Amino acid sequence: MSEIPAFARPRHDHDHCVANALAAAEQVCATRGLKLTPLRRRVLELVWAGHGPVGAYDLLQALAEGDARAVQPPTVYRALDFLREAGLVHRIDTLNAFIGCDRPDAAHGAPHGGQVLVCRSCQSVVEVDDAGIALALAERAAALGFLPDAGPLEIKGLCPACRPA
Repeated sequence: MSEIPAFARPRHDHDHCVANALAAAEQVCATRGLKLTPLRRRVLELVWAGHGPVGAYDLLQALAEGDARAVQPPTVYRALDFLREAGLVHRIDTLNAFIGCDRPDAAHGAPHGGQVLVCRSCQSVVEVDDAGIALALAERAAALGFLPDAGPLEIKGLCPACRPA
């Protein structure tokens, strides 16, 4: 959320972040006529439980711990697909993981998505979403006759904590 500085891991109330993300998800889904089922809501809650990327199998394990019923991988992937298509989470291909979107009602550098910075050492991720970058990239790609896939552009490097002094 906006109170978390980029790449920082300060002590703060995760419950507040989760509550804000769930409230925003409910509003986005209601506005768009989408159904936020209890499982989709729980998966989103688990994605937001921390500010780092989380893999589908980590989510599957967390769901299994909280529920005696067996949840199968396709069920988790369907929930993640819904959340991604609704703009509530982003898939980070580099890490094969997902992060919560702190601005699910924003256009995210449409039509090709925003940008995320991915630390190749600690795997922390920060959403940048600079419209100027998205526009410049879209214009250059169009000039070359190239149609980029949607989704965030992943920029890999080292965060301040992992950079050599």
